[in-house]
Amino acid sequence: MTFALSRRTLLASTAAVALPSWLRVPAAFAQTKGGTLVVAADTEPRSLNPAIVASNGVFYVASKVVEPLAEMDYQTGLRPLLARSWDASDDGLSFTIHLREGVTWHDGEPFTAADVAFSAMEVWKPLQNLGRVVFKDLETVDTPDDHTAILRFAVPTPGQLIENALPALTSVLPKHVYADGDIAENPANLEPIGTGPFKFAEHKPGEFYRLVRNEDYWEEGKPYLDEIVYRVLPDASAKSAAIETGEIDLTAFSAVPLTDLARLEATDGVTVIPGGYEGITYDLTVEINHRNPILANVDVRKAIAHAIDRNFIVDVIFLGYARAATGLVPASAEAFYTDDVTLYDFDPAAAEALLDEAGYPRGSDGTRFSVSLRPAPWFNESRAAGDYVKQALQRVGIAVELVSADPGGHIKAVYTDHDFDLAIGTPVWRNDPAISTTVLYQGGLPPGVPFANQYGYDSAEMNELIAAGASEVDPAARVAIYADMQRLAADELPLLPLVEFTFTTVARERVQNVANNPRWATSGWADVWLDA
Repeated sequence: MTFALSRRTLLASTAAVALPSWLRVPAAFAQTKGGTLVVAADTEPRSLNPAIVASNGVFYVASKVVEPLAEMDYQTGLRPLLARSWDASDDGLSFTIHLREGVTWHDGEPFTAADVAFSAMEVWKPLQNLGRVVFKDLETVDTPDDHTAILRFAVPTPGQLIENALPALTSVLPKHVYADGDIAENPANLEPIGTGPFKFAEHKPGEFYRLVRNEDYWEEGKPYLDEIVYRVLPDASAKSAAIETGEIDLTAFSAVPLTDLARLEATDGVTVIPGGYEGITYDLTVEINHRNPILANVDVRKAIAHAIDRNFIVDVIFLGYARAATGLVPASAEAFYTDDVTLYDFDPAAAEALLDEAGYPRGSDGTRFSVSLRPAPWFNESRAAGDYVKQALQRVGIAVELVSADPGGHIKAVYTDHDFDLAIGTPVWRNDPAISTTVLYQGGLPPGVPFANQYGYDSAEMNELIAAGASEVDPAARVAIYADMQRLAADELPLLPLVEFTFTTVARERVQNVANNPRWATSGWADVWLDA
């Protein structure tokens, strides 16, 4: 099966679609070269190695420097980058990648298949947070020549899955830089060396990152920009002011408060762009600790689901920049998504009845039982959702204690120590259930794996579906397996999907080619330019 430049089943649902109405397409030949793009950065990642840490915070900066094999594309599904094309064997045991020729690393060394083999075997499989799932059965990588890499798997591995993993999980590292010493401690993790359109120039902690044009980039005539400067602006209001005054050109990932968007949209020279994130859709969820015997009762979980008004979260907390979720496969992923699942409409009376039937009547003080709730600290909306869920559950007699922590403390409490009853989580969809969704339901995961099933939920039926989806090479059969998984998840409610959301970009109108692919903020920006 040959997948290059084809409209594959999944990608056709999220990427290979008509160009969105908000995508501004500049006039032909209007691109101008030069200039510095100044963008806002929320945080300073502890690592800028996207081959190890496949996260949006790392990609935001590092994807301009370190490239994957392919990127998502609205019209073709996937756009080849370091790979020219790829082929999967019918038996699912091999995946052949045909690499681009004439590519050099930023230090002048040639890019070859040896770099792909090294990255796959030494980084993606053993070290990467998501690659450890996708590439767990990768046995070896053959390199018959400098521009061919053949991934060989010990058990059938769907070509559909590997293709869907190309944008997020295949950032290629230079073997000659990383082969000696501890990969996790390599200085290039902080000052990356890649093949991308921009070179890493400098980082002043607390102030900025600066990237400069790669004059030897493999795509002729690109990039257009001279520099990208990421100004570190943790305060959301400061970012709003900076975009209004023209101190910065762009903010991504809904970095400004949602309440500011209408004012910014009305500001001369500023535009709000709601797309370019379809490939990285988030879910707002209630994570549930099944070690608590009360919450282990499925009727209690159903009652909690009925007690929460998802539309309130959409309208009030997200100001309409979200939609109610039915499961952890977003509706935008049409090929995998099914709405043929049990739904739990907002119905406090039904919630009260279920809690009574489960053996938890209201006491003399009106309280049935008490739980702790930890809202994820990543977004204003996740924190606000914690406040709302507390109020919603208290209305049906469940007392809630909110427990807040910084990001490190929250991750440790929920995913290592299991010190929670309920938590507000924000898992992200990354093109394929086996990459981003199954890890939230799979039983038996070791403690300490963040953003994964650390809830004490372990269903033999669910585990069988997950294993089947990870090895089924027929795309249609995989879709059917994941439909069954969504139905089972909706019936057992191991966690509660509330709403799905993406982000907005706010940019000065002089910034062109914004949001022109479904992972735009985490892509290379080789074709971004500034209108003089």
